[in-house]
Amino acid sequence: MSDQIPQTQSAPSEPVKAVAETSASPANRLGNLIARMTLTQLTLVVLVVVFLWQWFDAYSSINKVQLEVAQRMTEVESGNKANLTLVAQNQELVRELGGKLSLLESKFAETQAQRAALESLYQDMSSSRDQTALAEVEQMLLIAGQQLQLSANVKAALIAMQHAENRLQQLNRPGFTELSQRINRDIVRLRALPGVDVPAINLQLDKLIAAADTLPLEQDARPQAEAAAVAQKPSGDSWWKRFWQEVWQEVRGMVRIENTQQAEMPLLSPTQTFFLRENLKLRLLTARLALQSHDQASFQRELKTAQLWIKRYFNAQSDDTAQTMKVLQTLAASNIAVEVPDISGSLEAVRNYRISHERGAR
Repeated sequence: MSDQIPQTQSAPSEPVKAVAETSASPANRLGNLIARMTLTQLTLVVLVVVFLWQWFDAYSSINKVQLEVAQRMTEVESGNKANLTLVAQNQELVRELGGKLSLLESKFAETQAQRAALESLYQDMSSSRDQTALAEVEQMLLIAGQQLQLSANVKAALIAMQHAENRLQQLNRPGFTELSQRINRDIVRLRALPGVDVPAINLQLDKLIAAADTLPLEQDARPQAEAAAVAQKPSGDSWWKRFWQEVWQEVRGMVRIENTQQAEMPLLSPTQTFFLRENLKLRLLTARLALQSHDQASFQRELKTAQLWIKRYFNAQSDDTAQTMKVLQTLAASNIAVEVPDISGSLEAVRNYRISHERGAR
């Protein structure tokens, strides 16, 4: 009984304790709870809290990553759409380029064929052009040789040879160098020849030919002198003085004293006078032909013959005759002979080269 009484006495204290516990603060309750928990339970609680915190942090990180991934996926999808558009455009461009490339390949094949044909044509034309040029050079050298041999015309030969050299230089072929050098050596030799002023001599001969029609004859000089003497007599005398003077002139004319040692003056009829002047012109024209051919002997012979004729048949006292004789003497003393060089070596070299080139082309 005694034992039950304390139990009954102690029973009212538990509600008081519960009320006290309920009236305590949450911190106190937490502290009481922690105090009641064992170390293992506390460790588990800490681990759970840490796990929950980590889970929450990971969940937040995963949400952020998902959002970023979604954003990136959206960007990638938009980029993929743009790339697909670009790929489609590039594929279309590639197809167009493929068509153009095929067209270019066909054009290139045609161009190659045309190029081969043009090269073949160029080779044929080049060979034909070289042969034509060599033929032209040979013809020019042949003309130069003829000018030197027939008329010793150095100027014309120089012009022809310079044209031949320029023609070879225009082609610019290595095989033509030796030919051009040989022609150049002949040109230098021609330029070194002494010059003859052919145009000036021709001009003087033309003046002499024109003066041949006006030169006074020797047989016309004395009657003109007597007529001039009669014209100089005064006409103021009386008639009987003029009568006796005319009678005296007639008497004096009946007797003439001359020196027989002098050559007899030739008397020419009008026809002979005409042919004399024409023959004199022919002599001067023959001298001109000799000048063109640089024939020194013929040139001097014709001029000396003209001097003899003028001295014999024409009045030497006349100024025109004296001037003509002076010009003839000057021309006769001129040296028109030219020792022309031989250019047949250059002509033969060009001819042999042309023949060998034609054989090689065949």
